[in-house]
Amino acid sequence: MCSLMELDLQQETFQLAIRDLGGLDVLLNILDTKEIRCIIGALKILRVVSQSAQIQRFMVKMRGVQSLVPLLDITLPELQALAADTLANVAKFRKARRTVRHCGGIDKLVRLLDCAPGSELGVEAARCGALALWSCSRSTRNKEAIRRAGGIPLLGRLLHSPHVDMLVPVIGTLQECASEESYRDAIRSEGMIEDLVKNLSSRSEELQMHSASAIFKCAEDEKTRDLIHQFKGPQRLALLLSKAENKQLLAAATGAIWKCSLSQKNVTKFQEFHVLEKLVSLMSEQPEEVLVNVVAALGEFAKIPSNKAVIGRSGGVERLVRLLTGRNQALLVNVTRTLGVCATDMSNMVIIDQLDGLRLVWSLLKNPSPEVQSSAAWALCPIIQNGKDVGESMRRLIGGFQLLIKLLKSTNNQVLASVCAVIAKITEDKEENVALLTDYGVVPLLANLTSTTDERLRRHLAEAIAYCCVWSQNRAAFGNAGAVAPLVRYVKSDNGAVHETTVVALYQLSKDVDNCVSLHSNGVVQPLLELMGHDDEGVAFMAAGCVRNIRMLANANKLSKWID
Repeated sequence: MCSLMELDLQQETFQLAIRDLGGLDVLLNILDTKEIRCIIGALKILRVVSQSAQIQRFMVKMRGVQSLVPLLDITLPELQALAADTLANVAKFRKARRTVRHCGGIDKLVRLLDCAPGSELGVEAARCGALALWSCSRSTRNKEAIRRAGGIPLLGRLLHSPHVDMLVPVIGTLQECASEESYRDAIRSEGMIEDLVKNLSSRSEELQMHSASAIFKCAEDEKTRDLIHQFKGPQRLALLLSKAENKQLLAAATGAIWKCSLSQKNVTKFQEFHVLEKLVSLMSEQPEEVLVNVVAALGEFAKIPSNKAVIGRSGGVERLVRLLTGRNQALLVNVTRTLGVCATDMSNMVIIDQLDGLRLVWSLLKNPSPEVQSSAAWALCPIIQNGKDVGESMRRLIGGFQLLIKLLKSTNNQVLASVCAVIAKITEDKEENVALLTDYGVVPLLANLTSTTDERLRRHLAEAIAYCCVWSQNRAAFGNAGAVAPLVRYVKSDNGAVHETTVVALYQLSKDVDNCVSLHSNGVVQPLLELMGHDDEGVAFMAAGCVRNIRMLANANKLSKWID
């Protein structure tokens, strides 16, 4: 073994030679002996050769994990460190991680984290234990096992270490586990956010990257974002944007900026450091993982009205439109969301019109991803509302209206809600569009959706029905398709936005005699009487109009009976 250690075992040639000549079998057998010096010698070789993916799989096949895990119980820090370091290499794929858990390895690795600060060998064993836990934490069940074993407070204690080589695996494990809500809550409650923010200013770019990645996941929670703001996280993240040559660090930093920007006070702080302009400059010649984060962050910045124009003047809107031709679904979702926010600014709409943005966004409705379809449809709403000559442009889109009809058969509520919103926009005060959609069969498809309990879908579905009823023959068609009775239930919803669109739909439907009968028999009058006292005059007016139409029909029937 001493002679083997003199070779360059990093070379794949030597690694495979050891495997092919039966050396790995011998080394793994030595681990099952009681000769400590021999075990340590074997581990020193296995720790190096196990960096090879082929060796890792061979070791698992030869039950190497079952031999390594018991060594963690031997109270020799050097041996424990070597065994944990080897496990960190081996546990790079699923079967190995599962085997570590089944052998009780998670509990043993967590115990290694509880080291005395003054013991150099103990600290090294803790570092290697953290490395192994980092590898194992890619499994959801292992994350839970680490939490149950008490790993979170021990990892939090190690965050105070001054050594970068200790902090990297500790923060790596935390950022891997932070995908779970229980970990995010614990990281915040255990006071780890301050340490993560401080490490953004470390001299180690690797440590900065993992700290930013951990913040990216933890900042989903508003309380965590407040803490990040309190500990001056926005300032530190802004400085990381200057390290654009390190793409992994840039992806982590822009991801953290995106999530922190979900809070407006963080956006305000970012703007003090000109982050908005820097983000726009990063929208070209960057890897897609960076672009996904940059575009999403811009979407949050654009929620401040004055920033929309800044994005347009800086060339951001033009770059967003260019990104619409990509294939990365996560990027397309964020691009369309951000473009939709920017489209509420009229100066930006001029740019979108000039670059044929309507056609490019509409083409994304053909994308196989429901999330892309939905985000594209939501983006279309402000583009249609604020664009120039949009009605004519839409009718020139080959198969555009048929595509909307096809999407009304989707099983995804988000897609359905967004498509209904688009239909409402294109039919508002545009009878020719209503006529085209009616010819394509929009009425029965919308009627089929009225049984939904999804509040967002109800809101936009009622709005679409209301505008389609501008064409008088559609009122009777909706009644015949059974849409009236389900809509009455919408009025009894607790959602005010649903009320606003539903009363408009009911008012339009009540212009048909048969629908009035259905509305009355389904008990719509009492909830409408209550809505007549609504603070919104439009809602109150529509509710009163619907009651009036029902009442006029009732009076007409009484008069008819009196004459008879």
